Amino acid sequence: MNKPLFTGKGSLGNMPKGPSQRQLRVAEEVRHVLADVFARTEFRDPELRDKRLTVTEVRMTPDLRNAIIYVVRLGQDNVEELLPALKRAAPYLRSQLSQKLRLKFLPELRFHADTGLDYAAKIDVLLHSPEVLRDLDKED
Repeated sequence: MNKPLFTGKGSLGNMPKGPSQRQLRVAEEVRHVLADVFARTEFRDPELRDKRLTVTEVRMTPDLRNAIIYVVRLGQDNVEELLPALKRAAPYLRSQLSQKLRLKFLPELRFHADTGLDYAAKIDVLLHSPEVLRDLDKED
């Protein structure tokens, strides 16, 4: 007699679960608020003043106390040099979050450079290289 593959809740064993709906919803709200703040570029820090940044993704921890914010600099790829300035601006950004969001705990903000767009551009260049195009023509 065959046993069913999935026997109910939690039957997937050690497979990791994804983020909860609450994590996703709060992360998206945080992303919207921070994107609005970055669009206004109202920073006292001279390193951030007049810099065009955008938030590509926010990931929340399950307890909603920490947020990992992935940022990209529009039109340039040197966002890593702005990460220390963003860390200094975190208290200001948290105050902006507190004005816009109603959360029991305001998350700590950690900033990371989003390299996904650079990786996608690199793959696009590879796919359009003559060697790959030549191999694709052989299959037709």
